[in-house]
Amino acid sequence: LGLILFSVFTLCTDAKPVHVAVAANFSNSMKRLVTEFEKTSDYQIALSFGSSGKFYAQIKQGAPYELFFSADQAKPDALQKDGLVIANSRFTYATGRLAVWSARPDFANKIETKLKEGAFNKLALANPKLAPYGAATLEVLKYLSLLESTQSKWVRGENVAQTYQFVSSGNADLGFVALSQLLGTKKVKQDSYWLVPDYMHHAIKQDVVLLRSAEKSQGARAFLDFIHSNKAQKIIAEYGYLVTLSSHAGQSL
Repeated sequence: LGLILFSVFTLCTDAKPVHVAVAANFSNSMKRLVTEFEKTSDYQIALSFGSSGKFYAQIKQGAPYELFFSADQAKPDALQKDGLVIANSRFTYATGRLAVWSARPDFANKIETKLKEGAFNKLALANPKLAPYGAATLEVLKYLSLLESTQSKWVRGENVAQTYQFVSSGNADLGFVALSQLLGTKKVKQDSYWLVPDYMHHAIKQDVVLLRSAEKSQGARAFLDFIHSNKAQKIIAEYGYLVTLSSHAGQSL
């Protein structure tokens, strides 16, 4: 009996980690979620962060990710149509919020005004072709009639994580980032950012999918089940996301 138990224990501890591709905006939230998940699970999660566009291309080329937490719905939808997603696994795990942030103390309480008046040197934004938050940024600038007047001041990051770094380092006076990035650090004060009203851009609904490479992965399914839990949803909401959990095919994992 002891030998059998030892063998089972060895199988659990030697199991390969679940490889998860995560949109950059969700990095702080995801790290916290994984910490909570691993406290009560035998499964380990290996995270990769980056732009949704790059992950989409990598998955199409056969990258061995098992779960993909995108920053939009379009890329999971495209992967599903390509037959790369396990049926009934896709759902919206969060709706993102966009904010304009500055690390300059003299910009405190003036973020919206500085943006609308063009009173800044550089404006950081995520690449609209790769990052959904970048696409939403263009919608906001267009809504505010600032698209053409600010274009010469743009500094483009590959994703919102890089955009955050541009502002944090002082290479940009202002930057469009995810609210979750600002709530995920104690360094950022509330008077240093402007929360963009939701009506200025399309809702940033973020979908997750279980990929074909995870067909036999119990760990990937267990983590997806955890994301559905009230505990996980509460954590996601704490980072500034709207959580209205919805499935796109009927949840039956």
